[in-house]
Amino acid sequence: MDNLILLDYDTLRIIWWLLLGVLLAAFAIMDGADLGVAMVLPLVARSDDERRTLYNVIGPVWEGNQVWLIVAGGVAFAAWPLLYAMAFSGFYLAMMLLLVALIVRPVAIKYRSKLSSSRWRRNWDAVWTASGLVCALVFGVAIGNVMLGVPFGFDETTLRPMYEGNFFGLFQPFAILCGLLSVLMLAFQGAVVVAWKGSDHVARRARAWAKPLGLLSIVAFAVGGWWISAMNGYSMPWPEVAHAMSNPIGKTVEMVEGAWLANYRTWPALWAAPIVGFAGLLLGALLAGRGRGLLALLFSSLALAGIILTFGFAVFPFLLPSSLNPGSSLTLFDASASHLTLWIMLLVTLVFLPIIVLYTSWVYSVMRGKVSVASMKDSPHSY
Repeated sequence: MDNLILLDYDTLRIIWWLLLGVLLAAFAIMDGADLGVAMVLPLVARSDDERRTLYNVIGPVWEGNQVWLIVAGGVAFAAWPLLYAMAFSGFYLAMMLLLVALIVRPVAIKYRSKLSSSRWRRNWDAVWTASGLVCALVFGVAIGNVMLGVPFGFDETTLRPMYEGNFFGLFQPFAILCGLLSVLMLAFQGAVVVAWKGSDHVARRARAWAKPLGLLSIVAFAVGGWWISAMNGYSMPWPEVAHAMSNPIGKTVEMVEGAWLANYRTWPALWAAPIVGFAGLLLGALLAGRGRGLLALLFSSLALAGIILTFGFAVFPFLLPSSLNPGSSLTLFDASASHLTLWIMLLVTLVFLPIIVLYTSWVYSVMRGKVSVASMKDSPHSY
């Protein structure tokens, strides 16, 4: 069996950390656009036909876009089981809130046009918009709490995780800022998609809203960067836990002011990620306002990827820091599955991930073109 394992343990851990980042970025770009379209519905659509336009913009692709979230959750479960266990126990109520939002979203999409009643449709529109807002906010607040640290520890005998926080404790000022950034950047992505795929007044209003949403995202991202530079972060000599079997207790972790910028000082090339984030937001907003829909979407997508990578590079090698007992923080080196599990997962991923990408590309190719009132009336499958 050793002859079949061509990559060492830590290399596999880093590969899976990178793959998790790619999956989260893909989710933010693809399904984040669907959430954003829902959030901008009250801003860009006024008549019933215009609101239907937004449903049909994401109608053919939203189910496939959700796959990226499912795959990312599966990776967290299989590659870092302790992370999965701790996150779902510590963030239980927040996860339930997210789950409810993810459940009512497809119900709103599927049932909204089942009746012609204006009240029926307005209520489902409100549910759809609220589901997008809640999902975006919860994702951002979760990211903020990772950087602040989560109050958990482990029973040293059984390694049973113990969480000592509460739901309202998640909403600290920095976490709320991260939630606001998440809402703004996904709404921006949604506005860009509507400007690209929509037509007539809907596309015009989406272009008008894309610019302020993009600029506000830049402000929130900049404030977050300034805040991180002054707040306490987590630091550890990570080679001390490398090459060993997973055991999240017993390492040395310190809380140091500005520690979340240490990786950027060590590897200056990592600054490319926040630069791409800022540049993508600015160029995407400007291009969307000028009607360059596809090019604007490219830059807005790059911005989302850059922002997510900025977070990942900052917290490396941590997955979930512990504010209660920093030595119990979970890192990608001491909370992973076994060497063999990571290797088998990599082989499976090399087969199925390209299939997902090719299928998604094919769907977008088939469904290309703008959505208009006329095209909805001509299609028997419109929402």
